[in-house]
Amino acid sequence: MGRHILHVDMNAFYASVECQRRPELRQKPVAVCGNPEARHGIVLTANYIAKPRGVKTGMAIWQAKQVCPDLLVLPADMGEYIRFSKMAREIYEKYTDQIEPFGLDESWLDVTGSVGLFGSAMSIAEEISERIKFELGITASIGVSDNKITAKLGSDYKKPDAITCIERDNYKEIVYPLPASDLLYVGPATERKLRGVGIYTIGQLAEASPEFLEYKLGKMGLVLHTFANGLDISPVQRSDHIRAIKSVGNSATTPRDLVNDDDVRLMLYLLAESVACRMRELASKCTVVEVAVRDTELHWYCRQKKLQFRPAPARRSQKWRSTCSVAAIRGRLQYAVLACVAPIW
Repeated sequence: MGRHILHVDMNAFYASVECQRRPELRQKPVAVCGNPEARHGIVLTANYIAKPRGVKTGMAIWQAKQVCPDLLVLPADMGEYIRFSKMAREIYEKYTDQIEPFGLDESWLDVTGSVGLFGSAMSIAEEISERIKFELGITASIGVSDNKITAKLGSDYKKPDAITCIERDNYKEIVYPLPASDLLYVGPATERKLRGVGIYTIGQLAEASPEFLEYKLGKMGLVLHTFANGLDISPVQRSDHIRAIKSVGNSATTPRDLVNDDDVRLMLYLLAESVACRMRELASKCTVVEVAVRDTELHWYCRQKKLQFRPAPARRSQKWRSTCSVAAIRGRLQYAVLACVAPIW
């Protein structure tokens, strides 16, 4: 194994933090949810007592209550979750400065340069796992491999409180049977396309023709084929790394349903102006505009358009009228997003 990469995923993070703060909840089904009054009334995470009863992330609170009537619904306390995330990072920093967060509860660590000081990658993973349990009072699943993609598959493989090492000699045995949707960057739309051509597992994806995948999925097909074969050379960024800005976006959950063109147009104007203001501050222009909406049934619709040239003012207003009309046809909209994928010129 050339590099030594860990992926640390703190289990059911929000719910685990709440149960650590309130020990009397540990043997009860618990879900941390958004604020229903602000129209964020969905499950953000559930503990491992609620999950087997059918409570899933993204489920509406009323749906979660139907499958688990005794579910305890708690409001999110982001300040506390950020505090726990920082404490976990302080543990990671004892072993390496190459720490790349993936949300509050997940991080990649490159410990290649640390094995001479702290022992093997597995030893470091075991020590981090024990320290998270002792110092934070919660558990983590850790994947160990030679790249970021496979390490994340390892942390997802066994939960909660487990360490999985995936190497060349056991890669096919562990990874090939997993559903293709377990692979990073395979979202619902890509999964549907793969299923449409008879690809259900990572193994089938790995053994498919790269040319065929490129034909079906474009350049992303080649990327996914590489990932499915356990190959990834992307580095774990250092703690002080500043990411290049590749996109600018904004979103809003509306206080009421949007039921006509005027409602949709106003929301799009507000989001567009917010995004445009941030792009002006960055002295950037966009090459792709994306508009996404979520209806009251929590179904997402997304459309994007590559800009071939800078539109004239007269045509720009017509374009916005067309976009608003298309969005309004979707019906009672709850959520709107406008994002500009913006390489800096």
